[in-house]
Amino acid sequence: MSADSALSKTSSQAYTPDDRNDAVLVYVNGNFVPRQQATVSVFDAGYVCGDGVWEGVRLVDGRIVSFDAHIDRLWEGAKSISLDIGMGKDQIKKVVTDTFLRNGMRDGAHARLMVTRGVKKTPNQDPRFIIGSATVVCVAEHKVVTPEAKQKGLKLFTSTFRCSGPDVFDLRLNSHSRLNFIQALIQAIQAGADEALMLDPHGFVASCNSTNFFVVRNGALWTSLGRYCFNGITRATIARLAREAGIPVFEGDFTLAEVYAADEAFVTGTLAGITPVQSVDGRAMVPGGPVTQRLDALYRAYIASANPAHGTLPAAG
Repeated sequence: MSADSALSKTSSQAYTPDDRNDAVLVYVNGNFVPRQQATVSVFDAGYVCGDGVWEGVRLVDGRIVSFDAHIDRLWEGAKSISLDIGMGKDQIKKVVTDTFLRNGMRDGAHARLMVTRGVKKTPNQDPRFIIGSATVVCVAEHKVVTPEAKQKGLKLFTSTFRCSGPDVFDLRLNSHSRLNFIQALIQAIQAGADEALMLDPHGFVASCNSTNFFVVRNGALWTSLGRYCFNGITRATIARLAREAGIPVFEGDFTLAEVYAADEAFVTGTLAGITPVQSVDGRAMVPGGPVTQRLDALYRAYIASANPAHGTLPAAG
């Protein structure tokens, strides 16, 4: 079994391996280059100290799901750290759409747009040592979630690493800095799990290391208050769809004990949408219960719709 095949069955970020990705063209500062030639300087601020912001977007049947919301989040993150992207929103959206088009992608694809502060005179933290403009990279790949991963569900392990508050590290910024979450994930993997469940500084459930977390209790959908979790666009969409469907939604503090006693649990993210949870800290749950299935159907209908929230690729030909 290849490493890709093994990961497709155990990772929360699993996807079906696709050989076409070996030949994709990557956007790097205005140029499209083969994947193996896509490089940035070792003096780039993103490499030196994780100084940058990013977005991941999903392409479904010519639609870039919730495109405006993703670009708005990128803009807010860049502005909050005084990072000048050097482009307008329409220009940066064109980077993404052009990357999809140059690779002949119209469905079943995912792009990661990465913006760093740029190349530095010397490797340090001080942003005044930048000697050029921002570095803009977009990587598009043929990427769909394996059905087996969604059917089986994820094993979660509660990490001892906590989600931080905005005075320490603001999770609402989609920052390149991810070491805290990588530490949590390593801990979960070494415990035999797929994804880390993380608590906030007060001991309440906050988020997973790369996804947002929900439980279902007595027919109601529960998720954290949002102070210590990712500003998830899929998270917000699921909560909105639930309310519109008449499913009660509770956003607030809850404990691990309440998770252990929940009827269902799932995580949300851009690539996979909704992924059921099969266990938390070794306590078995039924993956894909009735509320999870209903919300998954609502979300799949949303991404398949001609909703103005989505971006649209130009017609082929």
